[in-house]
Amino acid sequence: MDTELLKTFMEVSRTRHFGRAAENLYLTQSAVSFRVRQLESLLGVELFSRQRNNIQLTPAGERLLPLAENSVRLEQRIRHEVARVETLDQPLGIGALPVLWEVLLNRQLGRMFDDVSDLRLTAVSHSSGTLIRQLLERSLDLAFLLDAPKVDELTAVEVLQLPLHFVSSVAGQDIAAALAAPVVNLDWGVSTTGLLTDGRARHSPALTTNSVQLAVDVISRQGGSAYLPSTLLESASYEGKLFPVADAPVVHRPVYATFLTGRSDDSLLVSVMQKLSALELDSEMAAVVEEN
Repeated sequence: MDTELLKTFMEVSRTRHFGRAAENLYLTQSAVSFRVRQLESLLGVELFSRQRNNIQLTPAGERLLPLAENSVRLEQRIRHEVARVETLDQPLGIGALPVLWEVLLNRQLGRMFDDVSDLRLTAVSHSSGTLIRQLLERSLDLAFLLDAPKVDELTAVEVLQLPLHFVSSVAGQDIAAALAAPVVNLDWGVSTTGLLTDGRARHSPALTTNSVQLAVDVISRQGGSAYLPSTLLESASYEGKLFPVADAPVVHRPVYATFLTGRSDDSLLVSVMQKLSALELDSEMAAVVEEN
């Protein structure tokens, strides 16, 4: 039996809500409903009593739940034991959101080859949903994300916090003036512009992107504002081009190293995770990390 159907059943049972289960599994609600119906069809029983705002397990669902949990655990054990042999000859797969590669991880990648002998890596850049799916499919070993996934099979460890400043192409602007100009919305895991609007923004973001370089180029050439890492403000390349909006709140986004639960004893994985997260933090970022 397809364990993906069982995992979906288990998540609906845990949340008692198809929508929340879909969000936690990074699926659409219709996909979750289809999987549950497919499982019910295979077993020939109803697993949930569906009443408005009240989803409960049927007696058949209650009997299935412990069996489903055992089946999923067995699959995980099989995959883990087989992977222990296969990974000896496979490159380590590392993934991250595009914004994290650009502002944090690129500069660390080269250092690892100097510090870890015979290291072979595969480095990819994808959306959160794709990275999580690749971790679960075991085509990726480690992913750096801005939101900890709500998936039992994955462990997320906060390795640092990234301070983001609301910046503008014009010096001395306040929030109202900065929001009146075009706003660039970067994918920092949350809608950072939503923290500032309060009805003051003239319109929705002029550009939504997952590329820091593209956002900076647009702001530098066309004017506008965005949440950007503090390190960019200190870069000589952007001196006189990017200016902090003085009365805007600083947003601290946690960065999570995410991997399959049960691999915390993998020495290579731990070594790479530590080296990728051992960033040269500015004083503000270091203070945030120390507090946590």
